[in-house]
Amino acid sequence: MKPAFALLLALVFAGGACADRPAEPSRAEARGEASALSAGPPANDAGFARALAPRSFSFPADHGPHPDYRTEWWYVTGNLATPEGRPFGFQWTIFRQSLAPQVAERASKWATRDVYLGHFAVSDLSGRRFRSFERFRRGALGLAGASAKPFRVALDDWVLESQRGATWPARLFASAGEGEERAAIDLVLDQGMPPVLQGDRGLSKKSAAPGNASYYYSLPRMPAKGEIRIGRNRFAVSGLAWLDREWSTSSLAPDQVGWDWFALQLEGGRELMLYRLRDRDGTASPESRGTLIAPDGATRAIAWRDLNLSETATWTSTKSGARYPAAWRIRIPRERLDLTVRPLLADQELDGAFRYWEGAVAVAGSREGKPVSGKGYVELTGYADGPAHLR
Repeated sequence: MKPAFALLLALVFAGGACADRPAEPSRAEARGEASALSAGPPANDAGFARALAPRSFSFPADHGPHPDYRTEWWYVTGNLATPEGRPFGFQWTIFRQSLAPQVAERASKWATRDVYLGHFAVSDLSGRRFRSFERFRRGALGLAGASAKPFRVALDDWVLESQRGATWPARLFASAGEGEERAAIDLVLDQGMPPVLQGDRGLSKKSAAPGNASYYYSLPRMPAKGEIRIGRNRFAVSGLAWLDREWSTSSLAPDQVGWDWFALQLEGGRELMLYRLRDRDGTASPESRGTLIAPDGATRAIAWRDLNLSETATWTSTKSGARYPAAWRIRIPRERLDLTVRPLLADQELDGAFRYWEGAVAVAGSREGKPVSGKGYVELTGYADGPAHLR
């Protein structure tokens, strides 16, 4: 669900597939390059594999990289709390972008085909503070990279890596900032349930054009335990995380401007993933859809025509001036599911090379006439100015 990040990576590293200089673009440079190339990404997709039909997934190999495809990401979000009940949310993401389908022969040790973008954020929900960080690195000299055996995805010291020889449990770590602005997580994640294939057996179509799709699976209920650090304070925490994995070469159509993505963990062991792809005229693309996941991992596909998503409040960012949805009602009549979703903190806008909102949310409502509650994460793109509109 994050093809805009692929464009951003292509733009900020547009100097060449195997550029020698190790310079990291500043936020202003990244925004400037993206704005200058508003007609779209400069590179074509020739030579890369495309997501055209359902495939067989193989684990743990598919937890690792898929270099035949232009873009992929490891996306982890979660809601945690201390033993006393102090709540936190977090987002940890690493994106890989190939700049060319083949590795060029270059003498420089800085030469690389792949570049990486990392986003890390912590929502201190009691302290009412949101801290977010961004890094760019090339896949050279150990600065960033991914492997399947052993499983490891890293950008500097932001890392998700297997423990004790098996893929799960895995350590998730990130640290950024200084002094009172510092935020860090050091968690152990377990698998929780087998991978859930999204879409049509893992093929998630984003538009009608062939190949505008990704291979997409989730680990939607991962037990998480460890430590969060805010400034000089350390907190023992536990809770649930959600891992999304996608890889693709192209996704959105030219008239699609953004998306609203929901990953909701309900009491009783059920999860709901849904996304609304927004067209320029404000309507939802027909490819918008969802998945209802049962406690045993069984899934029910939810077509867009079978659900109703309405916004019930908005929030305006003082940094960007963007107005985002800030509360929702989700109804799926055939499942007798009626939910309200609200942010646990209004300002969870990431202000990096481009802006988007991603944050912890609370869920309340009913299923089959009985009360239900839960927590989750929501991502909103295409509402702020900048590269998020360049699709």
